[in-house]
Amino acid sequence: MNGAHLHLILTHLPVLGIAFGALLLGLGLVRQDRGIQQAALGALVLSGLAAGLAYLTGEGAEEAIERTVGAGKPYLERHEEAGMVGLVAAGVVGVLALIALVGGRQNRPLSRGLLIVNLGLALAASGALAWVANLGGQIGHPEIRSGQVAPSGGQEVGE
Repeated sequence: MNGAHLHLILTHLPVLGIAFGALLLGLGLVRQDRGIQQAALGALVLSGLAAGLAYLTGEGAEEAIERTVGAGKPYLERHEEAGMVGLVAAGVVGVLALIALVGGRQNRPLSRGLLIVNLGLALAASGALAWVANLGGQIGHPEIRSGQVAPSGGQEVGE
């Protein structure tokens, strides 16, 4: 396993984890279920940490892929810049989730206002991370780049 492989594995965790945590938090708010809310906050904390790990492995992934055909330095740079936005967004969500968890320990009620703010930020962070993931996908998949078509090699699939 090289740096690019590790980065690809880790990047899925915050993208899916923040979205899952947001959905679970929304469900917990609607049902007014403390257990679901706590599980959602835990998922958001872990996803924020995973975003940090994904960002830290980005440099190794860049070094592994920048020498490959079709990687394209502009795509790498856009993904890296967007990655910082995603990291900050996921980090803020993770920290607020941790604050809500710590503030609600020992059978004190979880702050509904803080949960709602965290839900809104988690939804925004989920969108930001999807954007980062899309830009990352464009590095190794020219067929998903806007306005570009991958070369076919002269044969159709199935021939």
